[in-house]
Amino acid sequence: MGNKILFDPVTVGSHILSNRVVMAPMTRNRAGEGNVPTDLTATYYAQRATAGLIITEAAQISPQGVGYPLTPGIHSPEQLAGWKKVSDAVHAKGGTVYLQLWHVGRVSHPLLQPHGALPVAPSPIRPRGDAITLEGKKPFVIPRELDVHEIEEIVEQYARAAQNAMAAGFDGVEIHAANGYLIDQFLRDGSNRRKDDYGGSPANRLRFLADVTKAVSGAIGAEKVGVRISPENTFNDMEDSDPQTIFTALAHMLKPYGLAYLHVIEGDLAGGVSRVDYGEIRKAFGGIWMVNGGYTQKRAEEAVESGLADLVSFGSLFLANPDLVERFRKGARLNRPDPATFYGGGAEGYTDYPFMA
Repeated sequence: MGNKILFDPVTVGSHILSNRVVMAPMTRNRAGEGNVPTDLTATYYAQRATAGLIITEAAQISPQGVGYPLTPGIHSPEQLAGWKKVSDAVHAKGGTVYLQLWHVGRVSHPLLQPHGALPVAPSPIRPRGDAITLEGKKPFVIPRELDVHEIEEIVEQYARAAQNAMAAGFDGVEIHAANGYLIDQFLRDGSNRRKDDYGGSPANRLRFLADVTKAVSGAIGAEKVGVRISPENTFNDMEDSDPQTIFTALAHMLKPYGLAYLHVIEGDLAGGVSRVDYGEIRKAFGGIWMVNGGYTQKRAEEAVESGLADLVSFGSLFLANPDLVERFRKGARLNRPDPATFYGGGAEGYTDYPFMA
């Protein structure tokens, strides 16, 4: 039996969450035709509604934002209707749910793009690795560099997607600025070599996220907006020469908005030695701080108890344990996640993990 601190309520933006255990966003590749969430999606999230907060899998803000097959969008009427079933199902169980907003940028492929177009990016730098398409894995291509007018259009798409999320019944949105997707590509100097106002200095590399945050906050209210970052994650061939400087500056930039939270993936999913003082970034932000990165119940309790975090998000543990909060509360055994069923497929490994007896 753990201590009580993870089960204390906490005010996050415009909501009082019933506990500090958050379901992290996880791509599951189970959207239906037209990248529409299905009834099974609604069941999956409703099963996990005892989380203090659910953050959904990422949803593309436009057809151009797609980087993987069978991932949901938030730009068509059919997609909104599918997501409305999800938010209704979670609310019926007393849960709170945010939708994650996504544009993958360069980590797409012409096979996933409208009219076979090239993926877009801050700079025409091909990432190492492969795109996953309906025809199997294909090497990433050299992306097309966005012009300033196109950047402004994408900012508007984020704002529209946030409004769509509210129309679909969500309690808020999370701006996905992590894991090597479009916003992260602007942030880090390994992928952003621009010579204009969106490249070079930290302030310039932060400009795209600043524009998106301002537009989304203006559209739905900053208290309903979170941001997710991954200062050290090398996933999708990402790197930065000085992550401490850019991400501390990012936290300073976000502070005045009064956002719901900042969600931080600690360390590198591929391993490696940490180069970042997360305490410094947290101090610069000054608001609700959510951590993620292979946390166990014990580590989560210690993080909240010691004031290192306000919220802890869990990925695969929540995937495999729909009643994770109750299992934590009772010190019960946990189901083991099955990586073979993480992506694609149907109910197996999705909605069939058992609840406690």
